[in-house]
Amino acid sequence: MIDLHYWPTPNGHKVLIFLEEAGLEHQIHPVDIGGGAQFRPEFLKIAPNNRMPAIVDHAPRDGGAPISVFESGAILLYLAHKTGSFGGRDPRAHVDVLQWLMWQMGGLGPMLGQNHHFTRFAPEKVPYAIDRYLKETTRLYGVLDGQLEGREFVIGDEYTIADMACYPWILPEAQGQDMASFPNVARWHATIAARPAVERAYARGKAVAPPK
Repeated sequence: MIDLHYWPTPNGHKVLIFLEEAGLEHQIHPVDIGGGAQFRPEFLKIAPNNRMPAIVDHAPRDGGAPISVFESGAILLYLAHKTGSFGGRDPRAHVDVLQWLMWQMGGLGPMLGQNHHFTRFAPEKVPYAIDRYLKETTRLYGVLDGQLEGREFVIGDEYTIADMACYPWILPEAQGQDMASFPNVARWHATIAARPAVERAYARGKAVAPPK
């Protein structure tokens, strides 16, 4: 059994998608980030950066005590190693997975997150910030579109944690993007959205926190 401490955000969706894809037994523990649940002492014991998601694996591969993991990228790598799935079928593919996972963690997620903040949630509109992060979002969409040229998935014909990490962050309407400008991203995004495990993950997310 894996305990998933989760809220339906892009970073939360990544891990739930993996668990559904791999068929790992798990239980969701909601972390209401709007209500400050991420600052509770019991949560900070497993996620000292007070950010979800986090997991506790009660059946680690070594058969020892439960292992807790925080940071969504680290969780995906841990689960890929635990199951032998979605991490790249050979050493060269694994390198590609690592590169694109780190690209998402260091670029796509943070920059698109700043886009969300300054365009939708900031208490005052800051034109410089809005323009900066909108342009960077467009650039990153272009990088992903170029990578997907001639490829079914991010690293090729193999669906991996790189796809699971990137997919939840692609929210073109909220991010001021025209998908007609990124046909490869649009095709890839539709393919992943139609996967049964992804549909299940998002349905469970809505059950945890119904859209307002």
